[in-house]
Amino acid sequence: MGARTGTTQSASGPWLWPLVLVIAGFLLLLDNFLLLGDFNAAALLPLLLVIAGAQILLRGDLVPSAEARRFGITRGSVESATLEISSGEIDMDVRALQEDWTLQNGQPALIAGQFAADTRPQLRMKDNYAHLRLDRAATPWLSMADWKIGVARDLPWQIIASAYLGQISLDLSGLIVHDVIAATGLSEIRFVCPREALGTIALRSSVGNIHVLTPPGCHARIEVRPARLFTVHADPRRYENPELGLFIARDPNEDAPIVTIQVSGTFGDAYLA
Repeated sequence: MGARTGTTQSASGPWLWPLVLVIAGFLLLLDNFLLLGDFNAAALLPLLLVIAGAQILLRGDLVPSAEARRFGITRGSVESATLEISSGEIDMDVRALQEDWTLQNGQPALIAGQFAADTRPQLRMKDNYAHLRLDRAATPWLSMADWKIGVARDLPWQIIASAYLGQISLDLSGLIVHDVIAATGLSEIRFVCPREALGTIALRSSVGNIHVLTPPGCHARIEVRPARLFTVHADPRRYENPELGLFIARDPNEDAPIVTIQVSGTFGDAYLA
């Protein structure tokens, strides 16, 4: 496995300033109710200046940068990989890398793109398998740049993506995936069917729409779980509807493998195109 390249920096996490504010507010509250005796809580306010100065010395600014940082990881000997993303309120976009995409050292890339500034992706290796995890909890709280990620085309990916406010966009056309799980809380999922999936693809939105696009020639079988407040809108020119909740793409290529997609939601709509 090659080394990571790019300018992503380590982060101390989003806990420092919230913790300072909680402690300061708690002390001022106790002082207002005269529970601190003769102690003057306002005398601690200059401590905030000390903390702010230390933050500038250590990080270069009072708050984390909201700009994105580029990154890339070489392919090396990796033959299969998992990409796990928990983006919270940040939008994510995952798609295939260009076929000839290489890093600056001339090595083929396993994965490349941009994170929010100071994000700390976690990479684990075991034999020829790689597990890459991006977690919003490891990202400074004001780093709000979208996460745009490209992955290598010539190996099977397991993709696990979740967000509670951010939109999930997975354009997996041209990829072979092992399986996919994508779930949102209060946002949309936009999904483009891969050319082959070894396992099941599961798309779930609690409050939001799910858009599924099946490229021409793809042999997609889409199973939509019925719900009272979650309806389906399918293009009849693109899908057959042989039974309730089942939609099969028309005119697939003869040698195209079946890609099974399970769609479910609570409030919203599914759009199949």
